[in-house]
Amino acid sequence: MVSRKKLIHTSTRALATTASCLIVVLAGYSFAQETRPVPRFADGTPDFGPANGKDGHWDGGVGNLSENFVEMDGAYLVNREDLDKVAPFQPWARELVQFRLDSIGREDPHPSCVANGGPRQFHTPIGFEISQDPQHQRIYVMSGGGPHSWREIYMDGREHPSIDDTDPTYFGHSVGRWEGDTLVIDTVNFNERFWFARRPTGMVHTDALHLIEHISRPTYDALHYEVTIDDPKAYTRPWTAKWDVPWSDEEMEEYFCQDYNVDLDHIVGAEPE
Repeated sequence: MVSRKKLIHTSTRALATTASCLIVVLAGYSFAQETRPVPRFADGTPDFGPANGKDGHWDGGVGNLSENFVEMDGAYLVNREDLDKVAPFQPWARELVQFRLDSIGREDPHPSCVANGGPRQFHTPIGFEISQDPQHQRIYVMSGGGPHSWREIYMDGREHPSIDDTDPTYFGHSVGRWEGDTLVIDTVNFNERFWFARRPTGMVHTDALHLIEHISRPTYDALHYEVTIDDPKAYTRPWTAKWDVPWSDEEMEEYFCQDYNVDLDHIVGAEPE
């Protein structure tokens, strides 16, 4: 007959062994989730979409052009004393941004279903997808939020057209190239009809805006976005912002601002004092 003491000892060892195995399994699962490989095309180019047979999109609504801001009552407001730390504003640009902050973004074009050009395309709620078309040497950034618009990036080595031959647009004219695993995009010829940042709101630009963007996928679940903003009419020098966008394994929600627009009802801004 097995003694009670020995039985308890044996049971304890069995429980400890089971728990250890469970920890190993869970740790292995977590490790596998964190290290799933970045999908790639046959030529080794990183794929910014989901792995074959999977769903997913980049979960926008994150990121900001400056760390010098605070969130108050759901509105993104820059600390007044830190406004000059946000960007190297020209005097008129700083005054306009201050006005937009004081009115809590009341005149933001976004609630009126205007396309979000520039960096704002990468931190608008609902998210975005990046679709690569190597055969036609194009990359498309398709926005889930706002008016559900898309941006075309030419990868065929072409140069920007003359501004005299084209009209300025919300997304500008973009040409891209690969530097290793990093997509480098050069964009010019923007119009002035959108606010190019969500955080902080009210960031200004002119028709002289020139963007250099670096996009990479260091892990399956993260997209690294970095942008250099060069607009000599609005800023005294070029400046840079960067952040990471998380991946979602869910399909991007179907949202058309024209049909489901609730932003207009949520505007709380008022005339500044």
